[in-house]
Amino acid sequence: MSEKEVLNILGKKVALGESAKVSFSVAKLHTQNTIEVPVIIERSKKPGPIVLITAGIHGDEVNGVEIVRQIISKGINKPKKGTIICIPVINVFGFIHMDREFPDGRDLNRVFPGGKSGSLASRVAHKLMTEIVPHADLILDFHTGGADRFNAAQIRIIKNDVVLDELAQIFGAPIIYYTKNLNKSFRNTCYKLGIPMLLFEGGKSFHIDNNVTNTGVNGTKRILNHLGMLNRNFKVSKPKKSCIKILDSKWIRANHSGMFKASVDVNTFVKKGDVLGHITDPYGSFNHFVKAPNNGYIFNVNESPIIYQGDAIFHISTKLQQ
Repeated sequence: MSEKEVLNILGKKVALGESAKVSFSVAKLHTQNTIEVPVIIERSKKPGPIVLITAGIHGDEVNGVEIVRQIISKGINKPKKGTIICIPVINVFGFIHMDREFPDGRDLNRVFPGGKSGSLASRVAHKLMTEIVPHADLILDFHTGGADRFNAAQIRIIKNDVVLDELAQIFGAPIIYYTKNLNKSFRNTCYKLGIPMLLFEGGKSFHIDNNVTNTGVNGTKRILNHLGMLNRNFKVSKPKKSCIKILDSKWIRANHSGMFKASVDVNTFVKKGDVLGHITDPYGSFNHFVKAPNNGYIFNVNESPIIYQGDAIFHISTKLQQ
């Protein structure tokens, strides 16, 4: 058999038409228990693209894990042609403790491409980049907003990339947010290898939102359908709204500490001077109104009831692509 007919991954050979569940372990817990990172592989009898679907780079981003879980449980990951590789939880260490980072305190998304003799997070990054990522033709990576900051469902890509632009529009999230690739991130490392990635953001940590989940699952189906990989048992829906393309943005930060309540939701267009929320104190001595500094779309809202001066409370677009 040719190399395309047999996928050699993590020491296991998976032929066309076969399914496999493999895993990799990098280190043991302090109790000597081995932590395995499951990798679920589904191959059609017909050759085609290899799509890698990942989530859980940050252990507290449960909504991304839920999206990949649904893709697997519904059988969307069983392709009509080609291969789909799913890793629902990359940072299993963090997921167990509901912690963003690894036990070594490092953010996995800031240590790529990693090294085989580096920190624990670095070793996981290295394993991913050397033994799994090189097989992929396209990567869909699912994230959520950090802490209590709720992200509107969005695809993040760099500017002026024709391939990513087309794929992002096919995915059909309400927002395409053009951002630079961060140094040592998973996205930037894959970009340097020439492997396109759509990074999905939606929701917040420790929370599962049905709208965000549905957007991620439906977007995945549209991408797989575009590639001719979606099983005919599944229908593809059109996006409910036309896509908003954000070129630049700014964070609105709290001028006061106190109790906070937003009065606008994500995906809301506001005008300069509109009231977005208010900050009060427990004693009723003041009530500060947070106002929009410019016209734009709100695409992240801090849902924490208690905030401190300087905290990011809203993310607003400052420049849109027409």
